[in-house]
Amino acid sequence: MTLPTQEAIEAALERVIDPEIRRPVTQLGMVRSIDIADDGAVTIGLNLTVAGCPLKDTLTADTQREVGAVAGVTSVKVELGVMNDEERAALRTKLRGGVAEPEIPFTKPGSLTRVYAVTSGKGGVGKSSVTANLAAAMAAQGLNVGVVDADIYGFSIPRMLGVDHVPTQLDGMIVPPVSHGVKVISIGMFVGEHQPVVWRGPMLHRAVQQFLTDVFWGDLDVLLLDLPPGTGDVTISVAQLLPNAEILVVTTPQAAAAEVAERTGLIASQTKQKVVGVIENMSYIEQPDGTTLEIFGSGGGAQVAANLSRELGYEVPVLAQLPLDINVREGSDCGVPASIADDGRPAAGSSAAQGSSWGGTQAGSPCTRPGRPQPRRQPGLTAPRL
Repeated sequence: MTLPTQEAIEAALERVIDPEIRRPVTQLGMVRSIDIADDGAVTIGLNLTVAGCPLKDTLTADTQREVGAVAGVTSVKVELGVMNDEERAALRTKLRGGVAEPEIPFTKPGSLTRVYAVTSGKGGVGKSSVTANLAAAMAAQGLNVGVVDADIYGFSIPRMLGVDHVPTQLDGMIVPPVSHGVKVISIGMFVGEHQPVVWRGPMLHRAVQQFLTDVFWGDLDVLLLDLPPGTGDVTISVAQLLPNAEILVVTTPQAAAAEVAERTGLIASQTKQKVVGVIENMSYIEQPDGTTLEIFGSGGGAQVAANLSRELGYEVPVLAQLPLDINVREGSDCGVPASIADDGRPAAGSSAAQGSSWGGTQAGSPCTRPGRPQPRRQPGLTAPRL
């Protein structure tokens, strides 16, 4: 029997991707040892980034699958260890591109990440559900997507995206959970289930800054920030920290919501940011006979877009008019965005599949489709340093 070579085993390990950092274990310095016995049995020593890694079983199974497929391998044993302080420090520096101190990668020259701040004038217009569904649809189309839940007081993104495990903390660096292909970070992952966040301006600014500097985002195509309603401290902090962020304004059709949303968009004239468009949510309800019922009136999104275009001096389009759909509500409650189908792709016939967000009713509630795990509430973690 021909024994497997060291080179063949190393090549197989290059196909083992860390499920959180999303890079090969060989690049992360996680491979401690490779032992090949005379009978073809292979023992792989892997060092986890932290003890109690929540995805160690996935890492073990992936290693056994890839190494086990190498010709001549009769069995695969994975022995898990933990990186020491020096190894973790080296990994942090490597993940930051050789820079020891944290910095915001999205403002560096040459960054290709498009940053969108999703905002609204008031609460209750579906800003967070738009963010969650848009993120899931983009990820389903093959983009690398991250979401910062910057709505510190009213965080809801973890539930809406069905985040089912906590972030990994790597000596000051946070590796965000991934759900539906989207990397997610939220203050809701660091506080108790019913614990309110009672912070003032400086604390809010520091929290947003840490989500941008201390979280390992990797190479993102798109970063979405779910901002709190209005033009308060967090909105100002995002403008300071991410001056290149573009603004998406979410409103509902009625005049009361549209007028306030317009004021939120006008902050761009002071922060020198660009408003890329308006999304009108809950525009109508589809009736069984094919007609639509405009329960909240009509024209609010077009009004906001027209007024912003006039005040800002460039065209601000209405990007989408999204229906009031029970699947969106149910999907947000159970952590399965309505913009993606059972196979993780954009729902057929939806506007997500056409490059926008979502629309059209899918067969069955997202929560009752087979094979969908229920999200678990996150236990408290050590809060980021502030």
